[in-house]
Amino acid sequence: MRILTGREVAAEGLDGWAHLGNGLYTRVATPDFAAGLALVTAVGAAVVHADVERTGLQPDLSLHTTQVDIALGGRGLPGVTDQDVALVRTITGLVTDAGLRPDASVARINLALDTPATDGVLPFWRAFLAYEDRPGRPILRDPAGRLPSLWFQPSGAEEPRQRWHLDVWLDPAQVEGRIAACLAAGGRVVDDTHAPSFWVLADADGNRSCLATWQGRD
Repeated sequence: MRILTGREVAAEGLDGWAHLGNGLYTRVATPDFAAGLALVTAVGAAVVHADVERTGLQPDLSLHTTQVDIALGGRGLPGVTDQDVALVRTITGLVTDAGLRPDASVARINLALDTPATDGVLPFWRAFLAYEDRPGRPILRDPAGRLPSLWFQPSGAEEPRQRWHLDVWLDPAQVEGRIAACLAAGGRVVDDTHAPSFWVLADADGNRSCLATWQGRD
């Protein structure tokens, strides 16, 4: 099992899947609940047949009324593996066989707290959210993997300042349109010097958040 770089993942040409930093994600629109259930069942059977459950690389599947969300990665591993890519190809084949298509216009959200005192506040948020530590990093995560992770960003002690911001991970192909929509809605780009790794945007009141991609991180 080998961890791939962002460029290697992009070179695989996994159409319909978004590489959101820590894993591969897609959303499949379904005509009804029964079609979604059939797809989940087919993916589950393929996973069992391939014996990937033994390796801990089984996908997360979320069944909704008219869509199925699928995620591979993001389970504490440092990125996307070659086995994740192989499983994505299998799942894409099942989606296509069902007359459906994967859609990469999905996002992953992290919460970030800007603080000069991470050690002092992190234990409170761990208890408040009933989260667990991510070893070696100032990050807390939902044990069930359903809620956004929380990470602590060092900042100065000056006041006033914004304390909370969102990090929204997108497929690179989605960023230009998202920024344009934000500008049209009265926002502005505060800092693009780190692009294409991330852009800092602000609303009309100055509240900042980031749009992030896998690019520029290898």
